[in-house]
Amino acid sequence: MKIHEYQAKETLKKYGVPVQDGIAIKDLSEFDDAISQLQARGINQYVVKSQIHAGGRGKGKLFNPNNKEELIQEGGVKFTTSVEKAKEYASKMLGNLLVTHQTGAEGKIVKTLFITEGLDYKKELYLGILLDRGVSKNVIMASTEGGVEIEKVAEETPEKIIKEWVEPSVGFQSYQARKIAFGLGLEGAALKSFVPFMMKLYKAYEETDASMLEINPLIITNDDKIVALDAKMNFDDNALYRQPEIMAYRDLDEEDALEIEASKFNLNYIKLDGNVGCMVNGAGLAMATMDIIKLAGGEPANFLDVGGSANKETVANGFKIILSDPNVKAILINIFGGIVRCDRVAQGVIDAVKEISVTVPVVVRLEGTNAIEAKELLENSGLNFEVATTLQDAAKKVTAVLSLEAVV
Repeated sequence: MKIHEYQAKETLKKYGVPVQDGIAIKDLSEFDDAISQLQARGINQYVVKSQIHAGGRGKGKLFNPNNKEELIQEGGVKFTTSVEKAKEYASKMLGNLLVTHQTGAEGKIVKTLFITEGLDYKKELYLGILLDRGVSKNVIMASTEGGVEIEKVAEETPEKIIKEWVEPSVGFQSYQARKIAFGLGLEGAALKSFVPFMMKLYKAYEETDASMLEINPLIITNDDKIVALDAKMNFDDNALYRQPEIMAYRDLDEEDALEIEASKFNLNYIKLDGNVGCMVNGAGLAMATMDIIKLAGGEPANFLDVGGSANKETVANGFKIILSDPNVKAILINIFGGIVRCDRVAQGVIDAVKEISVTVPVVVRLEGTNAIEAKELLENSGLNFEVATTLQDAAKKVTAVLSLEAVV
């Protein structure tokens, strides 16, 4: 699960991590009060930040959502010393469509702003924590190239990225924080500030079940203090049951409507850009199915894992989710009957198709226990199924069906 920058900073603040001060607003009527609160704290320069679940906000462009040709403002993050200018920026951000390199052309509507203090600083750094699955350890990545996308640094100047792995049995140690600080060239007061900052940051990462924590940029202020100027946090969905405070931050407006609907039925669904709807049991098999569709010349429209107990209800709900995508022109069902018998899955597919108005061609491949009986059920159902024996055969049949649809 992803959260907004202002929520990430609220979380880090609870662990004593120094962050940029600010107030989130959802309506322009809240702006004056937010500014008054900041001024009462001695703040007289401001940054207006659009809050969306995507990067590249500063270089993004804001458009009128009702007319995407109408450019409202360049930049979704704006600095100013003028209250009037800050309010003008806020008015041009709230309710408008922010397009960045991460959102794609469709962009995201800005529904929340973070009005923050503008800080003077002399250096930008990068700091990130995530799980290195290759070695099953958390890794801390740091770089002197702050304010730049770490992917770009990794591609162009990988030698500028410092990596420090954390042994799970002993946890993150202060000597490792000092090692990172030395690698970044820190000294004096900045070095002394960095070590406790890093220890608190790692504790926040670990105790909140975060899967990724990124501070970009991490700044050194003119008086050598270390402050998180930006913050991005993602969390392990499987651990959210023990993180009610984090779960409360969930913003459904930032999630795909079909993915939200699928989660209600305990279906793992991710929308893609293709035209072949996929219904598979098991994440590994789902990935393989999408790969084989592409190799056969098709494009998967989704990732959908219906789990180990595919029955009439799960299949019916899967159909509903898949068919909610207008781009879907055919459906490929690929089920391995290990836990569940193939004939029961086949009967579930037949019942679901009869119950729901499925208007696109359906290719079915069932393998495993009672696969022969399942094939007979599908062929004798009186419904227009394309029954495949292998995954490659299924992919070829679904792309052939699409070719016929295109001709028609």
